[in-house]
Amino acid sequence: MAPSSRIHPSRTHRDAYTALRNLSTTVAGIAKDVDLDPILVELVQMRASQINGCAYCLDVHSRSLEKLGESAQRLAVLAAWREADLFSPRECAALRLTEAVTLIHADQLLDDVYREATELFSAEQYAALLWVIVSINSFNRVAIAGRYEIDPR
Repeated sequence: MAPSSRIHPSRTHRDAYTALRNLSTTVAGIAKDVDLDPILVELVQMRASQINGCAYCLDVHSRSLEKLGESAQRLAVLAAWREADLFSPRECAALRLTEAVTLIHADQLLDDVYREATELFSAEQYAALLWVIVSINSFNRVAIAGRYEIDPR
């Protein structure tokens, strides 16, 4: 089925999409207020989008990371971040948390992942990070189900 023939959730029930967009804006503000590094936030969104297979969100967040000055090398190896040795301990903890929450059906949120994240992030930062993960997972599902198209660069 062609993407254009799919029902576009953001156009069909604009109020729900607006609420989701407002959630994302609120979460971004909270992340900024608690001093989460913008690159870390984008890496988390990119990693969740990789796991979920959301091409639209991958495109959006790779562009954001490029604008923030992220290296092509780190973008290229993000899916294999554990083997790359290019990410800080905080980034690794955030990526581990992202994977655990995105795939929460598999193992729940394991105590060691929770403990690592709460040792490296304040309670406010941890909660903000969780909201970033929840928000991007929601957007991934809307974009994938609606087969949102990517504009060529």
